Amino acid sequence: MKLILRYLLLSLVLSLIARMVDATEVTRPRVGLVLGGGGARGAAHIGVLEVLQRLNVPVDCVAGTSMGALVAGAWVAGMPPATMRQAMAQADWNDMFQDNPDYSEMSQRHRNISRAYLPGSESGIKAEGVQYQSAVVTGQKIKLFINQLVRANQEERPIETLPLPLSIIATDIGSGERVVFRDGSLTKAMRASMAVPGLLAPVDHQERKLVDGGLVDNLPVAEVRERCQADVVIAVNVGSPLLKANEVGSLLTVSAQMVNILTEQNVSRSLASLKDRDIYIKPDLDGITAGDFGRNAEAADRGRQAAEALAGRLAQLAVSAERYAAWQQSIEVTHKASPQIDEIQVVGLKRVNPAAVDRHLHVQPGETLRPSVVNPDLMRIYGDGYYESVDYTLLRERDRNILRVTPTEKAWGPDYLRFGMSLYADSNQGSSFGLRLGYHKTWLNALGGELLVTGEVGSNSRLGVNFYQPLDPAQRFFGELSVGAEQRRLNIYEGNHRYAQYRVFERSAYAGLGRQIGVLGTLRLGWLHREIDSTLDIGVPLFPNFEERIAGAKLALDIDQFDRMFFATRGWAANLAYFDSPQDNYGKASLDLRAAQTLGATVLTGRVAYVAATRGELPVFDAGSLGGFQNMTAFAYNQLIGDDVRYAGVRAERIVGRLPLGLRGDMRFGVSFEAARIGKPYTETRERGLIDSTAVYFGGETPFGPIFLGYGRSTSGASNLFLSVGTR
Repeated sequence: MKLILRYLLLSLVLSLIARMVDATEVTRPRVGLVLGGGGARGAAHIGVLEVLQRLNVPVDCVAGTSMGALVAGAWVAGMPPATMRQAMAQADWNDMFQDNPDYSEMSQRHRNISRAYLPGSESGIKAEGVQYQSAVVTGQKIKLFINQLVRANQEERPIETLPLPLSIIATDIGSGERVVFRDGSLTKAMRASMAVPGLLAPVDHQERKLVDGGLVDNLPVAEVRERCQADVVIAVNVGSPLLKANEVGSLLTVSAQMVNILTEQNVSRSLASLKDRDIYIKPDLDGITAGDFGRNAEAADRGRQAAEALAGRLAQLAVSAERYAAWQQSIEVTHKASPQIDEIQVVGLKRVNPAAVDRHLHVQPGETLRPSVVNPDLMRIYGDGYYESVDYTLLRERDRNILRVTPTEKAWGPDYLRFGMSLYADSNQGSSFGLRLGYHKTWLNALGGELLVTGEVGSNSRLGVNFYQPLDPAQRFFGELSVGAEQRRLNIYEGNHRYAQYRVFERSAYAGLGRQIGVLGTLRLGWLHREIDSTLDIGVPLFPNFEERIAGAKLALDIDQFDRMFFATRGWAANLAYFDSPQDNYGKASLDLRAAQTLGATVLTGRVAYVAATRGELPVFDAGSLGGFQNMTAFAYNQLIGDDVRYAGVRAERIVGRLPLGLRGDMRFGVSFEAARIGKPYTETRERGLIDSTAVYFGGETPFGPIFLGYGRSTSGASNLFLSVGTR
């Protein structure tokens, strides 16, 4: 009997203890988590979340700004810190701040136009005047990355349906007001909060333009107190410190300092509101800048270290393992297959024909939605050049899953001005320059007709008009009409000496039909007419003037699968053409093949080319030509002219640096080895054997286009010191 009483008494005590523990956990303080903005430094938040998870610390609401909004949104949407760390490590952050897809995924027409003009120079022409792009980057790839983080391919998750109260802070750039997302599209809120003014384009929302919330509330402590009446605030500050006076010396650093000043002022107000019970975490991120996205793992480790240093205080907010597991299960989303698509809708278009969007979509009704399929599809759509952004939403309506594709046409379109420039100087023929302007009207009709008017002034002068008309809604077939006039200089060389210079005036016209081969390239067949008058400008007056009239049929195949416009790291390209002129009794075949492959930090590129008459003999002004950078570099531009021209070259380029985020390209040091043979030389007539060229150079892709500085030399005695900026 005593044993039974003892057992009952022990059970009663244990029950009372359990109830006391439960009561303690039920009445635990409400915890609000604040994740501040700081660009790449915000990866430190991941380390803090890892420590909260290890210590079994639940939270009751979360507020985030900028990069803190990205981490907070992904976490509340169900992504564990370890998975988030892995996703950040796998992301190509340099590529993410380049809106366009791989060069190979752009439409051939957009590729050709983009090569001729400065990147980012596109401006809109409206009745009210010229309109400019709102930022360096529109954020196309960043938005798709956000979609992937929150598994938008499984379902659209409004903020109000998330398991934890979440607040995301943005700024109305028009009024300067603080905007708080507590409901609505999660991915849109995350993208808006990250829109650094000038770098990332603002997000349109309810007739407002929203940018980075850090301008008004980079550490939103007051928001979590209001949102869930937080008793304890865990505030994580990853903001960038102010630059020292001697570090502010350029437009970029002045702009960055202005943003930092605004941010630090509102952070100071938030810090002043913290109470003794609150926990303030400021990771040591010295040396990691807001743009160092490649150091996300290091930033996460430093965040973890900072949180571990306060583990004693954080542990006071912990609950039992069982209760934490239940809390964690409530916010984590188990991996599940995407639902089958019942219908695909393309919405929001005003000018573009929906068929032009549909042709790029590979996902079909009856299939599941996978980011590995839909993201490349959307990037190909974006690569047509008509859109600010191309996004998607997966909606559930009446037991049907609807994939809604939402291309946003450029607000500054559909008519554009584009600018280009070129500067070339070498030790053989001096310098030449050109300023280029293009006026581009798109979507003249429902099939997507375009008119492009181009002009250039400088050492060479050009004027051209091109009318491009797709012949079907999917733009697979097209017709093209072009007329142009050009005045240029032609130097004549012999024995590595320039002994004459002609002023050449050419008028041309072309009419043809074409076929788009997906995004590979185009096949064209048309009729080309050229009238060429050349007058001796410098040289012995005994040299004759020339007049040539060339007309014939031209068949051309252009394929470009390089990943970048100028400084490719992989891919290939093929340009094949055949021209037949009945009136001049000659045929011309040309071939140009190129390929690139990266080995570590070295890019190897090879090229072979061939130009020859298939019948008759090529006239001087339609012959093969060599000379200039990457085309027998030791020789001047067009120094080698002739029939039956064969060329082979290989170059190795070491990547030695990259431009800041939002600017394009990398910097390289390279060497090249080239060889050529001219069967029937028209200039340099003694060069009948194998001709060689070796060159060293430094260059890179910049906001002004590609830039090269180098020196080439041939064993024949030719040499060339050159500087090239832009495209010729």
